[in-house]
Amino acid sequence: MVRLAPRAREEIVNDAGRPGPESRRSFGSIQGIVQGVGFRPFVYQLARRCGLTGYVVNTPVGVDVEVEGPKEDLERFFAALRDEHPPLAHISAIERIDDLPPEHRARFEIRESRTGEARSALISPDVSVCGDCLRELDDPRDRRYRYPFINCTNCGPRYTIIQDIPYDRPLTTMGRFVMCAACRAEYEDPEDRRFHAQPNACPRCGPRLALHDAAGNPLACGDPLEETIRRLRAGEVLAVKGLGGFHLAVDAARHDAVSRLRRRKHREEKPFALMVAGLEAARSLARIAPADAEALTSIQRPIVLVEQRDGHGLSPEVAPRNRLFGLMLPYTPLHHLLLREGGFRALVMTSGNLSEEPITIADEDAFLRLRGVADAFLVHDRDIHLRSDDSIVRVVGGVPRQIRRSRGFVPVPVFLHEDLSALPPVLAVGGELKNTVCLTKENRAFVSQHVGDMENLETLDFFRLTVSHLERILEIEPRVLACDLHPDYLGSRYARERGGLPRVEVQHHHAHIVSVIAENRVQGPVIGIALDGTGLGDDGTVWGGEILLADPVSYRRAAWLQPAPLPGGDAAARFPRRMALSYLHRAFGEGLFDLAVPFVRDLDPKEAELVVQMVSRGVRSPLTSSCGRLFDAVSALLGIRGENRYEGQAPMELEAAQDEAETGRYPWETERLGDGRVLMTDPLLRAVVEDLAAGLSPARISRRFHNTLVRMLAEMCRALRDETGLHEVALGGGSFQNVTLFTGLHRALTEDGFTVYSHALVPTNDGGLSLGQAVSAAARFAQMGSGLEI
Repeated sequence: MVRLAPRAREEIVNDAGRPGPESRRSFGSIQGIVQGVGFRPFVYQLARRCGLTGYVVNTPVGVDVEVEGPKEDLERFFAALRDEHPPLAHISAIERIDDLPPEHRARFEIRESRTGEARSALISPDVSVCGDCLRELDDPRDRRYRYPFINCTNCGPRYTIIQDIPYDRPLTTMGRFVMCAACRAEYEDPEDRRFHAQPNACPRCGPRLALHDAAGNPLACGDPLEETIRRLRAGEVLAVKGLGGFHLAVDAARHDAVSRLRRRKHREEKPFALMVAGLEAARSLARIAPADAEALTSIQRPIVLVEQRDGHGLSPEVAPRNRLFGLMLPYTPLHHLLLREGGFRALVMTSGNLSEEPITIADEDAFLRLRGVADAFLVHDRDIHLRSDDSIVRVVGGVPRQIRRSRGFVPVPVFLHEDLSALPPVLAVGGELKNTVCLTKENRAFVSQHVGDMENLETLDFFRLTVSHLERILEIEPRVLACDLHPDYLGSRYARERGGLPRVEVQHHHAHIVSVIAENRVQGPVIGIALDGTGLGDDGTVWGGEILLADPVSYRRAAWLQPAPLPGGDAAARFPRRMALSYLHRAFGEGLFDLAVPFVRDLDPKEAELVVQMVSRGVRSPLTSSCGRLFDAVSALLGIRGENRYEGQAPMELEAAQDEAETGRYPWETERLGDGRVLMTDPLLRAVVEDLAAGLSPARISRRFHNTLVRMLAEMCRALRDETGLHEVALGGGSFQNVTLFTGLHRALTEDGFTVYSHALVPTNDGGLSLGQAVSAAARFAQMGSGLEI
């Protein structure tokens, strides 16, 4: 039973006529994303359409509505409430009480927001500017013509400006802007689409643009936007303040400008994101399938990875040695103005930060950190409360799959299996790379925006801010902390230092599989294939090529890739050629130096001798079963990539180099070890060397290597099904960003009768790790209780 709140002061009144004697009264508590999205005016207008009286009010939980009228009109109202809500609203639950005594109200009211209760309202993410606002932006007769901060209840900033809930203007970074009379009239009119649009503003009363020089000093110019466009056309690097942080922008068609940005940002080869004016422009640069177009034009406006067209006309420095572009469409009014009025084919819009640091959000911080990178700064005076990078997706199998989940998607929760509703709230702190955090409450898991690689103080500070902000706006007080098994990860240290709560350490690859289980709302057990670069195993070695039998509470390591020494530890991920030496030494011993292949002929003798000594003597060379390092080794062995300039470069270039017409495979062996199996890859490596010596092209060898991994893993799943009866498989870990591996294995398993689960809502890489940690820790706490470490 829901307690009805006392009557609050009336704000907006709608005369609907006094109900007749047949009237009934119903109460509904609506939960979900229902604040700041035009939900109350929608309810107001719907009630009037249905001839009902009553009220609607924002609460810390969501929205309460009470309606009074004939039964058939009440039913019509509640049906439309669920089916016709505003585009940004998401209803997760409606708790309804019927047949209450009628009060014979004469009007329908929109009441003041209620505070002072436990809070669990969901917050809308930041979304792209809507079509209605764009029409006003382009209309010379409109008072918001060319206004870069135009928005309404259906679009604009949300998560990045909110400081607390309820989502009302004083609790956002718009609180300092006093609305003019015209904006106030819109804000208070339930018939207007800007009714209670908290960021509502216009050129008279709202945020404004300003241009600063390379040292951060204000520049006197009549129109900062026009001057920015002029400078971009001249080849300058501009730092542009956006929705969730700064971008560094250059004209993508100017090779000199793109090269200059690379040098200044110390970003050697990692591709830059591109912003284009619309779908037509995107199609001129890349092959855009219908599902790609749908992702590009969605209200979230993520970066979408798509295949480049030949002769695209942009600088080759945009995405060197890469066949993909990361394209996005404008999502703020400012972006639309820049692209439209500048006439650019594409703008590079890369994160405004230095390498390995979080994206910059504050003007003064940008002037300091981006000095020497940007030639000028286009800023505005609406503060960004919380940074949020652009999200990245890739459409695979017709499904947009998250690679980096951030702006546009956060803080929409992942809804969990109903059996998890009774589990305690958990804070999971994620991994070391691509960090996110996750808070759970009942059947909802709130995975944060992308925090980044936890390698410096700036990222740790952002991590702490993200945790405190989510705990506050969601009002979740965790009862359990979850972290990775690795004791030296900054997140694990944070969990230990925070103290006072039971702490659950979740093995890295188990977390990957539980994350898949959680997103797909299954319970397990499953056959879990976890493939990635690195994660500490419970035996003290480095895992990364694992087949687990797992449920949220526990797992058994059923099979794994043959381990190889990791020369120099984690540093080996930077140098695929060293991993190739390690694998060759494992397969051939000292005889590797007699192999008649280009890789061996081109070795640096001193480096090769050092690496061989390290791996043969076990000096700073822990064993690893990593799938990512196996990809590194083959990439280097084929002469494709000997040194990674950014994470995952060697495997990506190995995949891009393949000849898709090749159907051959290499041999492998399986050996029993205790109650598990080792997938022996020495035969595979020897066969690769034989093909290289015989002059087979790297493209054909690459495809044979991919085919072999797919068949090896599929056959192991079949063997485990025969032993256990399990027919559900979960695919998790960053290696499944490899489309050839993912689609090939998914198809092989499905054709063999398996049910296959994978990620779409959260990244399959370590960005999804916190979700698995949270669900596993909650399940283990429920089972073990006070036996956990504090």
